[in-house]
Amino acid sequence: MTTWTDDELNKIGSAEELEIASKRGDETLNNPRTIWVVRLGDDLYVRSVNGRTSAWFRGTRTRHAGRVWAGGVEQDVTLEDIDDAELNNQIDEAYRAKYHRYSAGIINSIVSPTARSATIKLVPRT
Repeated sequence: MTTWTDDELNKIGSAEELEIASKRGDETLNNPRTIWVVRLGDDLYVRSVNGRTSAWFRGTRTRHAGRVWAGGVEQDVTLEDIDDAELNNQIDEAYRAKYHRYSAGIINSIVSPTARSATIKLVPRT
């Protein structure tokens, strides 16, 4: 199994934003979207603030694969769905800690049940 290097984790985890593009059925990339990313231990997570109905999230359903760009790192990834309440609580706290300077309304949108339902773990691919 491929894992993130410490350098990649540090660069992506500390980046303010991440660009993500999901792969279509023909292996081409959808248009990239800018989203927030958090690091929790040796893993990286993203969420769709608009939940499972947002266009970019729906695009991840085809191949569960894509590419990310953040902090000077470009990497193909597998997009793993997260449906674990305790892990989602920890991811909520990571979002609150990293983006604390934003208004409560913005933070509440990324830790809402809608966003939590669209939590994805980014796993590097070779």
